Amino acid sequence: MIKEKEQDIHYQEAVCVNQNDVRQKWYHNLKYLTAGVIFGIVFVKAEVISWFRIQEMFRLQSFHMYGIIGSAVLVGVISVWLIKKFNIKTIYGEPITLTPKKFNKGQIYGGLIFGFGWAITGACPGPLFAQIGTGALAVSVTLLSAVAGTWVYGYFRDKLPH
Repeated sequence: MIKEKEQDIHYQEAVCVNQNDVRQKWYHNLKYLTAGVIFGIVFVKAEVISWFRIQEMFRLQSFHMYGIIGSAVLVGVISVWLIKKFNIKTIYGEPITLTPKKFNKGQIYGGLIFGFGWAITGACPGPLFAQIGTGALAVSVTLLSAVAGTWVYGYFRDKLPH
């Protein structure tokens, strides 16, 4: 009984419902489509979706991808700092709360599996859709594998060590 309550609490933390979104019309979601298209164009132009660039990174032959990832980390750090410092709210006026995460060794194993998959396939979840959009349809196998892996993790999640 207690374990079920703990699981319910854990899942409740992961759910994010914005009541303002529920009342909006379908065309309000066009802003997300627009942002996604722009994000995809930036990925293509920056060569982030290039299998060759990803292989260069994993072979330590080029700084290109490390510079992009480092820039993203820096932007993220500055953004979180600004959100905390100025108590910035969402576009709907809701407070942004950043909860600390507990470390467990499963994160190391998951990171290694993710990294190996990224090195082998030349794709991580971010640019998958941009790669497919450019016509690299072979990446569809990677997308289906990512979906299957997510499903398997969700199925066994409660049985994994914490």
